[in-house]
Amino acid sequence: MIDTLLQPFQFVFMQNAFWIAILVAPPTALLSCFLVLKGWALMGDAVSHAVLPGVVLAWITGIPLILGAFGAGMTCALLTGYLSYNSRVKQDTVMGVVFSGMFGIGIILYTSITTNQHLDHILFGNMLGVGSQDLWTSGLISLGVCAFLVMKWKDLLLHAFDPAQARASGLRTGLLHYGLLSVLSLTIVSTLTATGLILAVALLVTPGAIAFLMVRSFDRMLLVSVAVCLFAMLFGSYASFYIDSAPAPTIVLILTGVFIIAFLRRLHVTHKTSQQTIATTR
Repeated sequence: MIDTLLQPFQFVFMQNAFWIAILVAPPTALLSCFLVLKGWALMGDAVSHAVLPGVVLAWITGIPLILGAFGAGMTCALLTGYLSYNSRVKQDTVMGVVFSGMFGIGIILYTSITTNQHLDHILFGNMLGVGSQDLWTSGLISLGVCAFLVMKWKDLLLHAFDPAQARASGLRTGLLHYGLLSVLSLTIVSTLTATGLILAVALLVTPGAIAFLMVRSFDRMLLVSVAVCLFAMLFGSYASFYIDSAPAPTIVLILTGVFIIAFLRRLHVTHKTSQQTIATTR
């Protein structure tokens, strides 16, 4: 029985999958809290899809894929910010236009080139195929992103809730804005191997949404988000070994299930509180 439960840990590809889960979970979970509070869920979706043309162009030109992905992600983020500030079109509409346009360019490039190298893992993820270079890349990005978010979380929180007050307090709001966009692009790059572009958005939104439903203070929200994301990624990778499924969609399904449980719990607590308030006022 014990040998059966420990069987996944005996394979190198499963060990690497667990390691990439541990490395990717903290930055995505921390960042998801800020994206949820700022209403930037669509921004995470847009940037995650927009890196595709950068990846394909990087492969064509022979430069590291990570540079192409980061360049495309920052182009999408900066272009979205410029268009939203200089037009009457709302930001979510601009994001939809930019994201779909860049993703369309990426698909055309992706289907037009002939190569023996499979780029499907960029779209769908390949946690069971990560190597030491992927682990080092994700680890360094995770360390940098987590350090920035932990050191600047109070400033970012004020900027998310009240940008005018943040400017009045002397904060460099422009630096915070584009710094957050930069770490968003870097975090998506670090998740390319783990979940791919299509499923990366789940890691950038769902943990923060779950924590938002479960707790009231932002510092606890950060901790709960990281804990939930770690649990989903580790348990999803572990469970996928036994049910013979891909780890990435298994992880996303677990996150979705936890979100539904958190939502029902919050709904129950709200209903119970309302009943107690009505009983007290009578």
